[in-house]
Amino acid sequence: MSTRAEAGSTEPAQTEERALDLAYDVLQACCPSRHALEHVTGRWGTLIMLSLREGPVRFNELRRRVDGISEKMLSQGLQALERDGFVARDVLSAMPPRVEYRLTELGRGTSDQLKGLALFIEARMPEVEAAQADYDQAEGA
Repeated sequence: MSTRAEAGSTEPAQTEERALDLAYDVLQACCPSRHALEHVTGRWGTLIMLSLREGPVRFNELRRRVDGISEKMLSQGLQALERDGFVARDVLSAMPPRVEYRLTELGRGTSDQLKGLALFIEARMPEVEAAQADYDQAEGA
């Protein structure tokens, strides 16, 4: 930190803080946070993360929990979430070897946010369905 900040001026400290706040901006095309956001909020990412909230689970059990997902999409989703640090893959020493997936600390915090969003949307579905019906009627006219 600069001598000015140590002498009592908060201007450089505030400038440094603002720079850190703006280090990542998901609205910018080149921002790496955009890819992580896409992995978490994509069609399958959110459902995978919500399913893992119940605790560690094996691949086939996870596939049963996330109704409609293919093996390929589940595998790709898990790999992306693991690479981003949201999910951990644990190989258990057993015969035959077992693999389980679980949320990391980062994944748990993120899934808490996703759960809140999912609950909000579920609670507001009558409004969503009414809006969809209104839109469809207007478009069909």
